[in-house]
Amino acid sequence: MKYVRVWDLPLRVFHWLLAVAVATAMLTGQIGGNLMVWHGRLGILIAGLIGFRLAWGLVGSTHSRFSSFVRGPAAIAAYLRGSWHGLGHNPLGALSVLGLLTVLGLQASGGLFANDDIAFQGPLYGLVSKDTSDWMTGLHRKGFWLVLALVALHIAAIVFYTRVKGEKLVGTMLSGQKEVADHRSAEAPTGGGAIALLFALAVGLASAWVASGAWMPAPPPAEPAAAPAW
Repeated sequence: MKYVRVWDLPLRVFHWLLAVAVATAMLTGQIGGNLMVWHGRLGILIAGLIGFRLAWGLVGSTHSRFSSFVRGPAAIAAYLRGSWHGLGHNPLGALSVLGLLTVLGLQASGGLFANDDIAFQGPLYGLVSKDTSDWMTGLHRKGFWLVLALVALHIAAIVFYTRVKGEKLVGTMLSGQKEVADHRSAEAPTGGGAIALLFALAVGLASAWVASGAWMPAPPPAEPAAAPAW
């Protein structure tokens, strides 16, 4: 057996930051109250992280690129037959990645327009009507359960691959190194250099900036109250 580098550092940092951000956002959203301020900030962070991952999926190193692991039905069938071999995400894992990114992206986007009818309004609340915001708030609340189900499924898959197939997925995502049989080809990943990283970071920061609503004009100041006539 030997170890080969599979996951680059930017991808690993993204993965663990997203895991912490999603878990904390779910917790603060359920508790509510004053923690809704942090819930909103975490939503902006998640939007930025997803923007980074989409860009890194285009310009990152070999196994981080979508083109290296997003396959069609034939690859999924081959994997289920046990005839698929690869170093990065397997075809089912690719579906999990795409599903999580899509659902988290939609969930974070919906939260940007949401409100709680008390004190919290998403940073982009002013772009839609109150009725639209209420509708998106309802979807955002229901989406919590979908996110929870996907996270639980993701964790269950990790446990299965660790306990049944002996693949140390958590250790691999921490170190970036994967243990493979000596006879398997293991070319070093290519791409994902400094320029690519700067590009992906720029996309991530731009995504967070748009999500924050910082580009929106400031609301007009409130009119001063009329002096009492006495």
